[in-house]
Amino acid sequence: MPKADSPVDAAQDAPDAQDPPETSDAARRRRRAQFLRELAEARALRDRVQPRRAKAARLRHAMRMRTFRW
Repeated sequence: MPKADSPVDAAQDAPDAQDPPETSDAARRRRRAQFLRELAEARALRDRVQPRRAKAARLRHAMRMRTFRW
């Protein structure tokens, strides 16, 4: 007897499984936008809570951008 939460069952039960491609694409873009908003919010919170780590990350990013030539 297969488990109900196996990946195969989850893929079949997904709401986007029978949707037309443009609907599922729009839903995927909505979910991605929501995820990116939450990610940015989490980064901002982490930067406020850990300013030293945020400064180090900014400096690392600046160094990476400086060494990468466009």
